[in-house]
Amino acid sequence: PLRYISKFRPYVKQEAAKNKSQWKTMGPAKVAVPSPNDFLQKRSKEPKLAPRKKEQDGKKVLPLSVPQRTYRPVIRIQKNFINKNALAAIRGVPKKPRHFCVDSRQGDKYLLEPSGLVPKYIKKKNYGATPKYVTRRNEDIKKEEEEYEASVVEQLKERAMKHLSDEEKTSVLQALKKKWEETNREFQCLPVQTDTRYKRMHKEKLELKLKQLEHDIEALEKHKGVYIANE
Repeated sequence: PLRYISKFRPYVKQEAAKNKSQWKTMGPAKVAVPSPNDFLQKRSKEPKLAPRKKEQDGKKVLPLSVPQRTYRPVIRIQKNFINKNALAAIRGVPKKPRHFCVDSRQGDKYLLEPSGLVPKYIKKKNYGATPKYVTRRNEDIKKEEEEYEASVVEQLKERAMKHLSDEEKTSVLQALKKKWEETNREFQCLPVQTDTRYKRMHKEKLELKLKQLEHDIEALEKHKGVYIANE
């Protein structure tokens, strides 16, 4: 039997020949040779500026504010530096010598003005006067001290103890004695048998209250002058 031949065989051969050895190609097979008229000229590869615009439709082109490259200013002033320097030397004020002091046999010298040996600062008008910022600072410190002392005095006045007069003392004693009588009457009305916890606590509370009232009454009767804090 005949051998099998694919109908796509010519297409495959064409594709293989088309894409064969693509990495070996270095350009076209034949390069066009330049003509002798297209030879390389001097400054032919430099960028060229666009041609200057001319007047179009009656509009004038504004002149440039920058002078042209070919502009050369006219220099007409000629100075004679020799005569100028000579006149400056003749008319100039001579330089005053600086005062200095020599303190050794070898001639070592130093300037006298910055040394501190010349009375320079005592000739000023404000010599010995206290600077303004110092006086201002002293006034501020004095003002702060006065405010602090005033605040301390006010706090002491507020915390000062009040002296009870005789009338106030008698009224307070009467009120305490009346309170003691009421508490004592309440204590006497308590039941004899305290079998519950509430009864015991109530009895102890009344006893403490009576003791405190007796202590206050005794203290008021014992002392003549009584003072009370304002707290």
